[in-house]
Amino acid sequence: MHDILNAVALLTNFVLLPAATYGSQLALGALGVTLIYGVLRFSNFAHGDTMAFGTMAAILVTLWLQSVGVSLGPLPTALAALPVAFALTTAMVLAVDRWVYRFHRARRAPPVVFLIASVGVMFVLNGVVRFIVGTGDRRFGDGERFIVRAREFKEMTGLDEGLAFKTSQGLTLVMTLLLVAWLFWFLQRTKTGKAMRAYSDNEDLAVLSGINAERVVRLTWVICAFLATTAGVLYGLDKGFRPFTYFQLLLPIFAAAIVGGLGKPVGAIAGGFVVAFSEVLLTYAYKRFASHLLPEDWLPGGLMQLLSTDYKFAISFLILVVVLLIKPTGLFAGKSV
Repeated sequence: MHDILNAVALLTNFVLLPAATYGSQLALGALGVTLIYGVLRFSNFAHGDTMAFGTMAAILVTLWLQSVGVSLGPLPTALAALPVAFALTTAMVLAVDRWVYRFHRARRAPPVVFLIASVGVMFVLNGVVRFIVGTGDRRFGDGERFIVRAREFKEMTGLDEGLAFKTSQGLTLVMTLLLVAWLFWFLQRTKTGKAMRAYSDNEDLAVLSGINAERVVRLTWVICAFLATTAGVLYGLDKGFRPFTYFQLLLPIFAAAIVGGLGKPVGAIAGGFVVAFSEVLLTYAYKRFASHLLPEDWLPGGLMQLLSTDYKFAISFLILVVVLLIKPTGLFAGKSV
């Protein structure tokens, strides 16, 4: 039993908890993508760099708050910077919509035109973020890093394997749960949320029913900015910030949205966890885990790792391709790509 508990603690520490945290971050990112696709009917390739922009704003505000002595104690100061970062990101996405997308929306351009425009926005945002904060790693440097440390866990349980629970992981899980609950309540219970769903189902009929189309569009961008900023900051708190990393995150985020079903919020959440657990489970080295369950003579010489961590994003791409070939509408029968 002691060996089994050690194996469970090891798997939880290196697979289950990191995958749940990463899946929550992908789920928030995929929710933004699926809302834009469901309401505005195009794939927003600039979403990853919108996350980077929001995180950059949070970093700059955090540095200023720290310089004037503001601290939240055990919590990262970045949480106090979130409202300002959200306001700046909202202003940015609304400006982009006004100067880029509104022109094409008025002329009822096909979705591919919006997609190409979003690629241009993506490169511009990426350049702006790199110009302002540089290309190197940046970390949020305050707040308790661990809720439970591995050594403390060993002392409490008497196990050989430790389990570390980081503050960033706890924040990610709690904030994701609260945001998802709020979003589903908003879409299902409020008049504005119902107007968004009506506009998504049939734009012309919604306008004829008296729904203000521009108001729905603006609100969609505001929610998207909020989700992107929160997801970006939570990812930065957990893994550090580098602009190019957020550009790479676009692939697993789109894979999550498509796996769950584009246009389906519940599908985006499920897809985020499917992609995250697939990446972590397939790139983890299981030899140490197996050493607690198998006799030493049975252990192979290698690391028992199915794929190198270098192929992490390739797993997202493979999942994306398989889903598009087998079931383009995703797990929850969303809109086909």
